[in-house]
Amino acid sequence: MKTFDVPVNYRSPLISAIKKQRKEADRMKKDFTPTLLDFGPLRVYLARHFGFCYGVENAIDIAFRTVAENPGKRIFLLSEMIHNPQVNADLLAAGVRFLQDTKGNSIVSFDDLTADDVVLIPAFGTTLAIEQRLAGIGIRTELYNTTCPFVEKVWNRSEGIAQKGYSIVIHGKPRHEETRATFSHAAKDAPSVVVEDMEQTIELAKYITGEKDAPYFYEEFKGQYSEGFDVARDLQRIGVVNQTTMLASDTQAIADYLKSVMVKKYGLTEADTRERFADTRDTLCYATNDNQTAVTGMLGVNADLAIVVGGYNSSNTSHLVELCEEALPTYFINEEAKLLSKNTILHYNFHTGLELVTEGYLPTTEPATVLLTSGASCPDALVEGVIRRLLSFYPGSKSIEEVAALFQ
Repeated sequence: MKTFDVPVNYRSPLISAIKKQRKEADRMKKDFTPTLLDFGPLRVYLARHFGFCYGVENAIDIAFRTVAENPGKRIFLLSEMIHNPQVNADLLAAGVRFLQDTKGNSIVSFDDLTADDVVLIPAFGTTLAIEQRLAGIGIRTELYNTTCPFVEKVWNRSEGIAQKGYSIVIHGKPRHEETRATFSHAAKDAPSVVVEDMEQTIELAKYITGEKDAPYFYEEFKGQYSEGFDVARDLQRIGVVNQTTMLASDTQAIADYLKSVMVKKYGLTEADTRERFADTRDTLCYATNDNQTAVTGMLGVNADLAIVVGGYNSSNTSHLVELCEEALPTYFINEEAKLLSKNTILHYNFHTGLELVTEGYLPTTEPATVLLTSGASCPDALVEGVIRRLLSFYPGSKSIEEVAALFQ
């Protein structure tokens, strides 16, 4: 697989050594058991897969290379490069400016742009309307496009099934940058509708079966369907694609449910199911799937708590938190500084969108056992920073360097 030039301050010698050893021992990625780092009074289990994925490293490489290759030029990011505050702060410090926030609200007017400016498309991609607007100004976005190849794979897959006469159902968060981009690309080829979760999927299915009258659809799914969408016509043949950072199991469950609805509605057999329902399982991102499966493997360990590191607005990270929460106390943090002390942690509740303080998050008995993972946009250096901060609460522990030597 291609390698990328990522700033060294995002790397961790410890994590790099662990990942290298695990990869060499398990090249087919069949072993999802976590890695034990035994420091004595503190035991940390690292998920088998976590941290920067291919698409994120690609985006970071392009972004910093663009800055280096364009001295004196104004460089803009369409929105956050990835959902990690440290990486975005580093780009701002390098002189890059944001045109929009993550919701698509304007920060710098497009009217202020000129053909001499550089505009970076983030890893999530963007809508066709924005691409066309930038092209109209004379900005060549194809030169600085960091769209993840696996996001583009979803676009290509939706185009392929659209050409076969299917409408597109997109599983994603309607206001997320990637879902907005995928919806734009899908809607140019076929009638398209976004479902956020199984609850919305069940309601959508009622329009397929006729349990709900068509006029109610346009209010219930307002802002989530393509122009000219006809409920009676456009739900007869469908395929499901996804925002790549959603829970893979959720996307599969949604696809399976809609498939069962179509089978029942039209009396289909296994042999003729594709007449009404397209097989789109190959749109699930490998990294999202690997990281989520690795968390499932990690949760087989008897532990006191889990810590998940990543940007608070990171969809893929929040889903890792969601998985951990089902099994044990889980704390979502974006940097080591949130570990205020051995007794106190400042962490994020993504359900409410608020940070909160929890006392007594670490056990009073030793050894303390912590499960640790991070999102696909989180630098490994941050994970090592969290480990070092935890170690500072346990005098007499082995050092990072002593444990790292075991993986050399």
